[in-house]
Amino acid sequence: SFDDIAFYLPYLHSQATVLDYLPRSGLLILDNPGSIQNRIAELDLQAQEIKERLERERENPTHLRDTHVMWDQLEPQIQQRRQLRFADILSTAESEFDVRQYGGTENLMPPYTSANSYGGRLRAFVQDCRKALDNRERVVIVTAQARRMAEVLSDESILREATIHVSPGTNINQLPEPGTLTLIQGQLMEGWQSRSLALSIYTDTEIFGWSKRRGVQRRKPVTPASFLAEVNPGDYVVHQEHGIGRFEGLVRLNLTGVEREYLLIHYAGTDKLYIPTDQLDRVTRYIGMGESVPALSKLGTTEWTRAKSKVKENVQDIARDLLRLYGAREAAPGHAFPPDSEQPWLQELEDAFAFEETPDQARAIEEVKADMERPRPMDRLVCGDVGYGKTEVALRAAFKAVLDQRQVAILVPTTVLALQHYNNFKERLKAYPVRVELLSRFRSDKEQKQILEDLAFGKVDIVIGTHRLLQKDVVFFNLGLLIVDEEQRFGVAHKERLKQMRTEIDVLTMTATPIPRTLHMSLVNLRDMSVIETPPQERLPIRTTIREYDENLIREAILREIDRGGQVFFVHNRVQGIQMIAQKLQRLIPEARIAVGHGQMNEEQLERVMVGFANGEYDVLVSTTIIENGLDIPNANTIIVNNAAYFGLSQLYQLRGRVGRATHQAYAYFFYGKDAKLTPIQEKRLRAIFEATELGAGFRIAMKDLEIRGAGNLLGAEQSGFMNSVGFDLYCKLLAEAVQELQGKQAEAGTPGATVDLPLDAYLPDEYIGDRTLKVNFYQRLANLTQAEQVEAMAAEMSDRFGVLPKPVENLLAMVRLKVEAAQSGYESVAMKDNEFVLTVRRTIVPNRIVLYRRFRNEARVQQGVIRIPRRLLGADWLGQLRELLPTITAAPSTA
Repeated sequence: SFDDIAFYLPYLHSQATVLDYLPRSGLLILDNPGSIQNRIAELDLQAQEIKERLERERENPTHLRDTHVMWDQLEPQIQQRRQLRFADILSTAESEFDVRQYGGTENLMPPYTSANSYGGRLRAFVQDCRKALDNRERVVIVTAQARRMAEVLSDESILREATIHVSPGTNINQLPEPGTLTLIQGQLMEGWQSRSLALSIYTDTEIFGWSKRRGVQRRKPVTPASFLAEVNPGDYVVHQEHGIGRFEGLVRLNLTGVEREYLLIHYAGTDKLYIPTDQLDRVTRYIGMGESVPALSKLGTTEWTRAKSKVKENVQDIARDLLRLYGAREAAPGHAFPPDSEQPWLQELEDAFAFEETPDQARAIEEVKADMERPRPMDRLVCGDVGYGKTEVALRAAFKAVLDQRQVAILVPTTVLALQHYNNFKERLKAYPVRVELLSRFRSDKEQKQILEDLAFGKVDIVIGTHRLLQKDVVFFNLGLLIVDEEQRFGVAHKERLKQMRTEIDVLTMTATPIPRTLHMSLVNLRDMSVIETPPQERLPIRTTIREYDENLIREAILREIDRGGQVFFVHNRVQGIQMIAQKLQRLIPEARIAVGHGQMNEEQLERVMVGFANGEYDVLVSTTIIENGLDIPNANTIIVNNAAYFGLSQLYQLRGRVGRATHQAYAYFFYGKDAKLTPIQEKRLRAIFEATELGAGFRIAMKDLEIRGAGNLLGAEQSGFMNSVGFDLYCKLLAEAVQELQGKQAEAGTPGATVDLPLDAYLPDEYIGDRTLKVNFYQRLANLTQAEQVEAMAAEMSDRFGVLPKPVENLLAMVRLKVEAAQSGYESVAMKDNEFVLTVRRTIVPNRIVLYRRFRNEARVQQGVIRIPRRLLGADWLGQLRELLPTITAAPSTA
């Protein structure tokens, strides 16, 4: 496919293909050459259409060369290479081959076919295994549940015990004996069969219809370090000691013959402050409530200290209230669910999860279970970005409750989301005697009446619905768990009812509104909260485009998605005119199957459309924001939002989260009206959604819109004045300290940091890292390092990304290394003044005078925790000598 600037790259660079990077002696493997040729022909046609359109619209000059290498140019290059061609598996008879005997171009057929699929039909699978064994064939089963499978095979009384071998490993070093069945505890993505070997290999994919995917290297969650990097000149920042200032940029200064880079911050009046880059851990981006502009602090006055004192008083009051609420909840009686060891079916359900849990998700699941097993009502909030696996947490909690004969109610804000959850829960729990019902306007009055009656008599285990669940005619037989999805979307009356229920039963609340990490840390141990911020494996960031309305681009985007077998969301948030939009799209793309869905349609019609789209009956769903929350259709990987300037930032983010849930590259297009004059706020919103494209970017979006709203939900809007006076991050830090103080705990500061000031040119040259945002990001990451291995990893990363480390960068890393080691050895600072090294230790440290005397005799001086060593005593390699010396000075004297 050809996206935006990618289409123009061949005009800017010389054309190259993957063959140009393959050595002449290399082996070229072609998997199904016919399909490759057809796909390249499609791309040729697509590129030619785009080129002709751009020429027709005079956006490109005519007679430019083709933007990519066409098939007729590529084919001769392929023919000149040594080739191994795999033919279509259905096109020829099965034949064996040995790659080691390969000598030239040859068409080969893989010696295997796909294994049969059973989708959970165990009896059919066992019967086929028996037939295979009767025919002296070899059967190998690779499953995550080998022991359980052995029990199933034995219980069926079909297989003789002697034919079952459970292998502890995942390798078979030699072919099994004919007529045997081998069980292997392990994982494979899919199975296969070979007639010539009389061998069938089955995995969980064929037997159960699922397979646990192998873990891949995970992307790191977005860290706070990246937030400061996004500060642009003119933005406001907060320094912990000096207050609120305006960031003016990075400047390089030569002070006392040493070259360094500093953050220049302007304060009130003409005050300026140059912050060394190794102190960036003390600077955060200023975030306040709303669009108000903060007052700049004045240096050299007590103004900032007074502002912090007022906030400290305020957060102490909040901390007391939170502690009081927490204490009351801890004292309330509740039901203790049994541990997992007494619920074997729960383990089976978890083993059947098709994905590997992310570390955050696994921790959230364990925290929820631990709460449920305690004899007091659970009230836990699970917060995670869009599509990060909160539903799986809820499903396991619900099943745990049902296994203890307790009913579960799942409350969601929209009927479409209720239907989605209903289908998911039904599918995952179909192997167990669990009755799941849906209570919403998708059910007729007669159906609702029957469900309510069965609910009251305990015949329904899990009921999923909208606010209909909170009405007085809904009576439960034995309700044990309430799961609430996106509570902030419910009205005041509904929230009051939920508040009352919290004192009686276990409540699990889920939200995709990101809770700021700093706020989460300040409320830890007070608000039971689990944060999922690790992206699911194999997830790709969504490519985001923001443009004036462009029918040609819309057509290209939709056709590209349809061509790869995918589906498209088209969001138009006005019911009036939505049919006209659908008709317009149909004229634009006659070959597309288009459906319309919105909240004013009758229940049956809307359900038919949504289910039809989920089942792949339509290519494009034109809808209102009814799809905004929770809708999960992995095959839909392009979303187009019309009139995007009129949506809130959180809405745009939630809408974009509807795509990108599979392993395919997903695309989001946000269009605004042609020749539209965007307001500054609209521009800010669109810029924010465009810039926040990395996985987990909800935490970055939150810094603008969602995060502050999340803070208001948890702390109350009346705190906005105090929050504005010191900025959001510092407010949360002070709240955390107040909570710890009232709990009688020491602030968890970790190892105190050290400062290092030595006569070395230490900075990141523009020629090495030219991008200012990237440079600030690296400076802040370096300032936050606390372990020697982190420094080495950073050095390796920089070398890999930007090339050989220049001397100033080597010096910078050496100083960071020394800073880390000095902090671990008990130093406050390491500096050089007047040709002396000045080492200041922390108050609790007593310098080892014996070490100093043995090394320097009387030339090293110690006075009130300050050690002075003449520079000449450490020689030319003074930096290496200093690193060796620091830990010995603060080590306890030997008693030998």
